[in-house]
Amino acid sequence: MKNLNLYPRLALDGIRKNRRLYLPYILTCSGMAAMFYIINYFQYSSAVKNMNGGDTIQATIGMGIVVLALFSAIFLFYTNSFLIRRRKKEFGLYNILGMGKRNLSVVIACETAAVAAISLVSGLLAGILLSKLAEYGLAYILGAETNYSFEVSPESILSTLKVFLLIFLLIMLNSLRQVWFSTAASLIKSESVGEKPPKANWAFGLLGIALLAGAYYIAVTITDPIVAMVTFFGAVAMVIVGTYLMMISGSVMFCRILQKLKRYYYKPNHFVSVSSMVYRMKRNGAGLASICILATMALVMISSTASLYFGAEDSLMQRYPREYNMEFIMEDFGGIADENVEKIRDTVGVSLAQFGGTPENILEYRYATVAGFLDKSAGTVETNVGYFNPYDTAALDSGLFSFYFVPLSDYNRMYGTRETLNPGEAMMYILRGSYGGSEISFNRGETLKIKKTLQTFELPGDGIVSIVSSMVLVVPDVEAAVGALAGEADFNGDRMVNPTFIYNFDTGLSEDEQAKYSAAFWESFREKMAPGENGVKTREFEGRERDRRDFYSLYGGLFFLGIILSLVFIFAAVLIIYYKQISEGYEDRSRFEIMQKVGMTSKEIRKSINSQLLTVFFLPLIFAAMHLAFAFPIIRKILLLFSLSNYILFAAVTVICFVSFAALYTLVYKITSNAYYNIVSGAKEGSS
Repeated sequence: MKNLNLYPRLALDGIRKNRRLYLPYILTCSGMAAMFYIINYFQYSSAVKNMNGGDTIQATIGMGIVVLALFSAIFLFYTNSFLIRRRKKEFGLYNILGMGKRNLSVVIACETAAVAAISLVSGLLAGILLSKLAEYGLAYILGAETNYSFEVSPESILSTLKVFLLIFLLIMLNSLRQVWFSTAASLIKSESVGEKPPKANWAFGLLGIALLAGAYYIAVTITDPIVAMVTFFGAVAMVIVGTYLMMISGSVMFCRILQKLKRYYYKPNHFVSVSSMVYRMKRNGAGLASICILATMALVMISSTASLYFGAEDSLMQRYPREYNMEFIMEDFGGIADENVEKIRDTVGVSLAQFGGTPENILEYRYATVAGFLDKSAGTVETNVGYFNPYDTAALDSGLFSFYFVPLSDYNRMYGTRETLNPGEAMMYILRGSYGGSEISFNRGETLKIKKTLQTFELPGDGIVSIVSSMVLVVPDVEAAVGALAGEADFNGDRMVNPTFIYNFDTGLSEDEQAKYSAAFWESFREKMAPGENGVKTREFEGRERDRRDFYSLYGGLFFLGIILSLVFIFAAVLIIYYKQISEGYEDRSRFEIMQKVGMTSKEIRKSINSQLLTVFFLPLIFAAMHLAFAFPIIRKILLLFSLSNYILFAAVTVICFVSFAALYTLVYKITSNAYYNIVSGAKEGSS
């Protein structure tokens, strides 16, 4: 019975004595468990589900569950390495005093169980208490209403327990592995392992520079949003690897350069700091690289999602340039004849008049659309595309286009021009793509000579937001241009060519009236024009105010998810900074004690500490700023796929986010540098 009480007592005593290390770790575990519960809570909350666009919100925020679970596992493993490194000396002493590896394993298991219990209980309590506040925050972001009922989600509690108990189990097994495969002597000396000057690895350093240069080149030279999306994650991987290689190898080279600068190195405050850094720069560089990557991730996440949210109105107007958008897919080319189109106009006017509206600022034209792969070198299009996954970036990057054939008469009426075209000629407009050829030939259609490249054209709403490149070809006769394809079927057996008429217009109604009457107007119109009449096969309807809630639900959900994940990344970076300062403080304390004995004053110690911290502490911030600056062009291109073209807004939000983060980073520097000074100077006696 005494032994049963001894192990938990030793475990709790170890946590208490090392509270400077364990308290931030427990707080971080609790915070991550709380955030994980909150994100899960949104998946089951009836209040969130009942918001306008609730399904969209839950699907969007649900993407963060897997990301947060994986990041929590990786990060808690990383931070636990600081704890176990500090505790190995204590375990080594226990081992020398007669405590076997089995006994040490029980102590470690008790410590892990205690930390898990405290973290999960406090984290779940915090998550439950803050979930309603988070729900109000989400409702505020979306401009939605929510009720005042308080819910506790058993499913979210169970999911949080499963994920974090598994993480703690894996952490415990990793700690046991390190103790079981170490001797008592190696445990005692663990804090000084690797305390020899590392060699500067020029090959790794140059490889890191090459990877960063390659990623930066990709980011600034890409002009096509599709290519930007395809290559983004590859560029991110290059930046991460390049940052680690540069900061691990480059930091060693940096210290060696400082040592060769005699005027700099042979000063009391610089000599001690540089000498200390050079012995542990390999591990130090990895920590600095982790801080840099986390900072960059947080800044990219919050700046891009905030820009989408605050630019949502611009994106909404781009997606819905008219208040109402109507699209009619016809049975054949006869369906887009003048008499049929005129009847659609009249029916719209009659139906809308019942609610006090009149079509105005009208955009209407006919077109036929077909998908195909464009071989830019040969100027040929293969229209038999077969099945392709719209999320398959390889397919998107291989020349996939949506082709819109528009009659010249409609183009001239739309833009008040008097363009002329001979048979076999076309005018071309491209969105999200490029083509510089003088001709374009369809495999079973007409070969068209490009007479003119247009600078603007109003595509249908789905063409505006589609991630597929779009090419408009204005031709004298649409049926002649694609007639050979009219009888062809796609991979589903559906018709390959779709003659279509779009009729987009404003109404003169207020926003509230539009939202109120949209459904009734569409129902009235559908009764007057059923499928099969006037050659109509299917008809689609979009209303700007009707769809506004779903639109804002997507962007608001992304913004909320960006806030949550950015907070997690920032907390992680702060904790790494803290542990880096604390662990290095304990390692450097003996060195500074020797320097004090030979006459170094407290003032000189403070100067040396400031020199050491300033030399490396702001490197992650500088690199994060550099990463963010070079990432700006490629992220801007990706945001175009979300209909955000306001790059000034994106630039302003990015600068504000970086300045705010830099202020927080400086505050963390001040706090952690004081903690480091207190340890190495003996101003406050920490635990041993």
